[in-house]
Amino acid sequence: MPIKPNFLATGIGSMPFESIDTAIETSLSRISQAPFWPQLPKLGLNEQMEIQYSEGMPRIVIDEEKKRMHFDTTGDYSEEFAQFYEHYMLAMDPDDGTGDCSALAISPSFSKGLYPFEEKLQSLENKLPFVKVQTTGPCSFALTIVDENKRAIYYNEEFRDVIVKALAMKCRWQIQKFQPYAEKVICFIDEPILSAFGSSTYVSVKREDVVAHLTEVIEAIHNDNALAGIHCCGNTEWSILIDAGVDIVNFDAFEYGETIAMYPEAVKTHLDRGGMLAWGVIPTASIIREKSVDSLVDHFESMMDKLASTGVDKQKIIDQAIITPSCGTGSMDPEEALMVFDLLDRVSKAMKERYPR
Repeated sequence: MPIKPNFLATGIGSMPFESIDTAIETSLSRISQAPFWPQLPKLGLNEQMEIQYSEGMPRIVIDEEKKRMHFDTTGDYSEEFAQFYEHYMLAMDPDDGTGDCSALAISPSFSKGLYPFEEKLQSLENKLPFVKVQTTGPCSFALTIVDENKRAIYYNEEFRDVIVKALAMKCRWQIQKFQPYAEKVICFIDEPILSAFGSSTYVSVKREDVVAHLTEVIEAIHNDNALAGIHCCGNTEWSILIDAGVDIVNFDAFEYGETIAMYPEAVKTHLDRGGMLAWGVIPTASIIREKSVDSLVDHFESMMDKLASTGVDKQKIIDQAIITPSCGTGSMDPEEALMVFDLLDRVSKAMKERYPR
């Protein structure tokens, strides 16, 4: 039976806090039905969006001094690749795989928030309805990180395949880690770079390749019976995400809410098969100081009405709606970030009251 989240609130991974306890408490108190482990970029280089998920990938070079990472594609890397694929097949082989993806685990030195969050969940008496985890998407990772010649590693097909498979394993490892604490785990694939898809910068990036890479990660998530979401904080071709088979399409509904209405047939297909829309209606910028529950609810309603005007069933939009911030809060002022999560909680409750089940 399709899940009807009815304006469930959850968040995007990054937070601006230097206190781990503050981050975890904010996640658990403001989005208590679907909290997430916090990525904390202010606590060091290893918390950065791509570096945090790089452990276990062959030929990674992290330059602490220059605060960046690249792949070393020089010389003979066949043995390192063979070792990686051995770990991959042992875990992921569709016939004989064990499902154990611990070879691509995220260690405490690469996530100061994940393990304390797990400890907090262990102390709870009951399972939560949802727990959300997240992984940098394969396209954003591979188009952002470069080789030793500063060329995006995406254009090296051998390394790109490793990245896709490594990130798929990291999704499964996280899902398995948090399944004991939730009725259902949600795993987001964060793909901000898809907002530039089709631009002159990425003209050689093929739509079918993007769909294939996302599909591979989504299928890995589904292998552990979790829900797969894709987050993109700008405008993109939303049908790409739907064609890849994602369960939850997450978009910036504050700045780009009307863009989802440009793909009515794809959205109909998505909702008809039980898919959900995660509306990023809470802005993650200083304008949050000017917003109220009423103003954000009104904006949300107008965006839903815009989509419904294209022929998409309004009741399905309502039943299958999730609410999120428009993006992560990692670069925000901490005080403003707390405003984001406070309004997220309050808007979610207001919409549930407006549309009771």
